Amino acid sequence: MTRTPFPTAPADVSWRPHARRVALWSGVAGLVLVLGGALVALSWRSELPSTVASHWGSDGHPNGFSSLGTYVAVLVVTGVLCVAGFSAICWFWGHAAMTRRMVGASSVWIGAFLAVITVGSLWNQRGLTDAAHASDHGGVVALAILVPLVPAVVAALLVPGDPRIAATAPVRVDAARTPLAPSERAVWLRRVRGGPGLVVGVVAIAVTAAAAVLTHLWPLLVVPVLLTALLASFTEFEVRVDASGLHVRSLLGWPRTFVPADEVLAASTTTVNAFAEFGGWGWRVGRGGRIGIVPRSGEALLVERTGGRSLVVTVDDAATGAALLNTLADRAR
Repeated sequence: MTRTPFPTAPADVSWRPHARRVALWSGVAGLVLVLGGALVALSWRSELPSTVASHWGSDGHPNGFSSLGTYVAVLVVTGVLCVAGFSAICWFWGHAAMTRRMVGASSVWIGAFLAVITVGSLWNQRGLTDAAHASDHGGVVALAILVPLVPAVVAALLVPGDPRIAATAPVRVDAARTPLAPSERAVWLRRVRGGPGLVVGVVAIAVTAAAAVLTHLWPLLVVPVLLTALLASFTEFEVRVDASGLHVRSLLGWPRTFVPADEVLAASTTTVNAFAEFGGWGWRVGRGGRIGIVPRSGEALLVERTGGRSLVVTVDDAATGAALLNTLADRAR
């Protein structure tokens, strides 16, 4: 199988204004949430012990303490670094609306998560003279995971989709084609299942569920439940090529993406190392802003499209799918 190099410097930069707007407003929103939580916590200084509980053990009791200023500062710095990292991804690699939506949601979620952790953990310590008597942290952690999902989803929905940009040039001459008669129709359909990421996910679910049960921190059972939903959504995909273009969707129906045939510049095959090139498995953003649907490493379908975007899907028989997509993209012109 011939390895097609990934595009590294797309000439089309029409995505930049969209990406930078999302990076700015979602970054500001995340920071406002983090700083808002910090200000609320600092306003309680007179009601809190001289040293506050900053870490809880597996038995639900505090086992780490610090000054209020240090505790709040650590959470704020963590939030600033996370939001800055997400915003940088969007600023430099936000070619696709999917990337921009993930960044917008992530920046808002982490800001709200840290705000709830800050306020919730210190709320339980108001009026105490000894932080060692603070109540268990499980309920606060569960709320910190669930509550931020609402503003995160809203942030993702506020990000507009990619504008339709039909290609003006033919599919590249050197791209493989499937010979079809003018009136002949064809569909290519494959499923791709998770590899190492599935194993990692199952282990994480088992460990978090066991930890919640053994420590009797029942609210923390929300973590393995959410991990199970994520695992089901991101480890098995259906990949379809037909006259309309390329469709990729989770077997649960979401997430999903679609590349219209008239936006395909060229489809080809490549070989992907999911961890080295995308930092892990699942629905990822890789170098250069390309989107990767990579539940495993190996043979992959690479689709270069208008707007400086590209999509990589690890799937068997990628050469057949690429050739058919090029033929159908020719017809769409």
